[in-house]
Amino acid sequence: MKKLFLTVALLIAITSFTQAQTMDKAIGIRATNGAELSFQNPLSGSTRLEVDLGLYHSGSFFLTGIHQWVFDLSSLSNGFNWYVGLGPQLGIWDNGNNNSDFGLGVAAQIGLEYNFNIPLQLSLDYRPGWMIIPNGAGGMWDGVALGIRYRF
Repeated sequence: MKKLFLTVALLIAITSFTQAQTMDKAIGIRATNGAELSFQNPLSGSTRLEVDLGLYHSGSFFLTGIHQWVFDLSSLSNGFNWYVGLGPQLGIWDNGNNNSDFGLGVAAQIGLEYNFNIPLQLSLDYRPGWMIIPNGAGGMWDGVALGIRYRF
């Protein structure tokens, strides 16, 4: 029974790895409490880099780079994936006193995506972040975003 379980687990892992190898590049937008220009580039295995340049309602703008691990959810339907990642964020932070400060932080991300048979990807994700510089600049923040990207 153990051998059967291990064989099935190995086949599932190989199938997931194979699909991750065929990930496409994608470019589009993420709509959150502002807008972000978003680019995804496959790395090795089932990982990719997502780079987002965002302008937010507060007047802040940030460049975020998230290293993501992508997992196949084809048991639900072909095209579904979930992903989780972590990476740096830097930009200009509006401190609320008509002043802007350089901001440096770290952001995490978890989400679901659907890749259509046409070159279109929709995603919904949650991204919490922590400001490191300036010290005490607002501490933790988070947000939910809807992504629409063209795959190529």
